Amino acid sequence: MSPPRRTVSIAGAGPAGSLLALLLRRRGFEVRLYERRADPRGQPFDSGRSINLAMAKRGIHALRHAGVIEHLRDTLIPMRGRMIHDRAGATSFQPYGSRPEEVIYSISRHRLNALLIDVAIRQYGARVEFECEVRGCDAGQHRLELGAPGAARAPCSQCAARWVDYEVLIAADGAGSAVRASLTAAGAVQARLEPLAHAYKELTIPAGPDGGHRMEREALHIWPRGDFMLIALPNPDGTFTATLFLDAARLDALRTPEVIDEFLSREFPDAAALMPERVAEFCSHPLGHLATVYAHPWHTGRTLLLGDAAHGVVPFHGQGMNCCFEDCVEFDALLDESTQWEALFAEFTRRRKPNTDAIAAMALENYLEMRERVADPRFQLQKRLSLELERRHPQRFIPRYTMVSFRHDIGYAEAMRRGQVQQRILEQLTAAAKDLDEIDYAQAAREIEAGLAPLDSTTINSSE
Repeated sequence: MSPPRRTVSIAGAGPAGSLLALLLRRRGFEVRLYERRADPRGQPFDSGRSINLAMAKRGIHALRHAGVIEHLRDTLIPMRGRMIHDRAGATSFQPYGSRPEEVIYSISRHRLNALLIDVAIRQYGARVEFECEVRGCDAGQHRLELGAPGAARAPCSQCAARWVDYEVLIAADGAGSAVRASLTAAGAVQARLEPLAHAYKELTIPAGPDGGHRMEREALHIWPRGDFMLIALPNPDGTFTATLFLDAARLDALRTPEVIDEFLSREFPDAAALMPERVAEFCSHPLGHLATVYAHPWHTGRTLLLGDAAHGVVPFHGQGMNCCFEDCVEFDALLDESTQWEALFAEFTRRRKPNTDAIAAMALENYLEMRERVADPRFQLQKRLSLELERRHPQRFIPRYTMVSFRHDIGYAEAMRRGQVQQRILEQLTAAAKDLDEIDYAQAAREIEAGLAPLDSTTINSSE
């Protein structure tokens, strides 16, 4: 039974806001979406402003639930593992999983967003007002403040008034949420942003003369350099989107063409050789900043924070979009259980927050893994061992990456808890071993039996 108020306003028509609009319209709700950017359909991709998205099982499940996954098949590029590049240009491949279907997918955020908006509008009749910025809200009076993007505080061209009333408001307006800022200022929400000390620049590896990819297509490429890294994700047109993550002060200090070129050529010689426009792109593309968002509670009255507005994470586990999409699916399911928005919002927060806190922590941990540990022989041994232990104990030992990326039925919190137990086991088993042949598998079996219960419907849903 659905809540009695039938009109839902959504701040932000990014991937999460668009997917949520689609799901709500499918249930018969009136939906009003407000988006500060122009309609992405038919618009060129804004190069340099968005990290490529990684689509994992949770995201695939959400898009299948929404009935749109088939529209995206030709835009998904499978990445079967990490291709590690050392300073000499030598490469080594680290598979993500042990099964052929255990892959993540590279997808353009722009193309994904455009498709979700198109389906929400054309198929389900959602109302979207583009170039209409949400500047904040008065949750007590259920009013939303709107304005033209970047303009002085005056009514925007597409909105009848500076303030509009809403019945229910869901803020999906991203990590810099204006709605969250209003709720925080009013004392209804406590929130903080923890900036990452590292910033990023996007670059492009163009396609080869034949239009094909100039590196292994089905891999996420990583150039780990200890306290910084370069990564590259494949695109359908034969290009790669490369992203340099580096301490913000060091990145900002790379100012002249000569210094930029010397740095890129020294640290990533094989990648630099494939990027003829590297210096020009470095100079023209904006400096990107990253942060983790923590907020509590996520709701007050008939106003809810969802997605990055509630729990933005850094991108190093490739789960930001997947986590936001999982929000949408769980919210949709709760509409079958509650008849009151306030109760629904409270239950949504109770179920989701332990999991979003967990993926925030794991994403930060994964940055250290990607930029440093992937090149460590001991880490590589532990990765191989984790796959072997999964083969021997498939109901008990499932690598954390597998639980996070390839199982939508295991909550992030449960994946993190089990992953901590498994990491202790891996460290014990590899303390005196240099190869899989030296592992004491009898000890491994004892440790696994003692520390890891078999996964069943109770354990996988324990975060609820």
